[in-house]
Amino acid sequence: MKTRMTNRRRIVVAIVSLVVVIVVVTNFSVSRLRNLRLSNIDNLAGMLSLISSENSKKQDEFFKKLEKMQQQLYSKQEERLKNLERQNEYLIEQIKLMRTPPDTFSLREKLAFMVPYDPKTKFPAYVWQTWKHGLNDDRFDAVFKEGQAQWAVKNPGFVHELFNDDTTFATVKHLYQHAPEVVEAYKLMPEVILKMDFFKYLILFAKGGVYADVDTVPLQPVPNWIPENVSPKELGIIIAVCSDSKLANWRLDTVRRLEFGNFVIQSKPGHPILREIIALITENTLRLRRTLKDGEQLTLDGLPNQKSLAISKWTGSGIWTDTILEYLNDYVRLSIYQSVSWKDFHALEMPKLVSDILVLPIKSFASTVEVPKDGKISDPIAFVKHYLANIWKSG
Repeated sequence: MKTRMTNRRRIVVAIVSLVVVIVVVTNFSVSRLRNLRLSNIDNLAGMLSLISSENSKKQDEFFKKLEKMQQQLYSKQEERLKNLERQNEYLIEQIKLMRTPPDTFSLREKLAFMVPYDPKTKFPAYVWQTWKHGLNDDRFDAVFKEGQAQWAVKNPGFVHELFNDDTTFATVKHLYQHAPEVVEAYKLMPEVILKMDFFKYLILFAKGGVYADVDTVPLQPVPNWIPENVSPKELGIIIAVCSDSKLANWRLDTVRRLEFGNFVIQSKPGHPILREIIALITENTLRLRRTLKDGEQLTLDGLPNQKSLAISKWTGSGIWTDTILEYLNDYVRLSIYQSVSWKDFHALEMPKLVSDILVLPIKSFASTVEVPKDGKISDPIAFVKHYLANIWKSG
């Protein structure tokens, strides 16, 4: 009897213990499972965040690489286009040089054939200068060297070329190989100043751009020369008055009472004024040679003032002024039905447009304004300072 009771107690205790264990285990598992689920969710969110972050970084890197590749391709494309433009310009120049005018053409016809004038073209971005010495020569004056440097500084997008005596002649021979009379006239000139003057017209006619004497300093960039209300397409040439005498005895110093300067000129290639002055100078020079005996050479004689006037009539501001006024009175060509004279430019204070010529006052290309250190110009139409150094007399 006792044994049965004992066994029953053991069974009850075992059952109770089992129930307790089951309850404990069950409660523990549910709690742990909840914790595990929450933990897994947190871990999954963290992993997704990490993956998203990594993907974002990779995307940023990808887009940066793509942008860099695009920039490289764009730069290469720009360089290719520039090379093509340069090659195209070179080919055009070579084609022009290959254009041989017929032998029956007059000099003016030859020049027009070699360099046709297109008034709608842009002003070429060139600055041409000449000097008898190279930049590295000790005889190249420091003031002139500074002015030469400033033309490049003020006009960074321009091709800037300084010619010396040797390179000017080589350039003339190359550009005017189909007009040998022009080359011959250049060779015959007895003075450096005559050749310098002649070269100005020759380089501007063939290439266009800006010619500036070496004793000039730019005060403003070349594009500033054209007023805002004037389109560059309306213009063919830009000049300035250089002398405007009020004296009764003006003939002692100048060929004309009012003269246009040739120390700074901007032109489009092939302009008719340049074509005409080249023809006139060539014809006059060859005519002078025909008056000489065998073995004689052309000379410039007389006192300094007489010599200066002779230069002005031969290649300088005298013949330059006459050629410009003759052009402005070509009624058929320009459709200007009233006479144009020096009086139309007397006491000029502001730029004046006549036909395709922009005429600037004296102060524009021969400004008395000092070159400012801060670059600020008080006079908005002061474009160039001219030292009037009579450079042809200096060594």
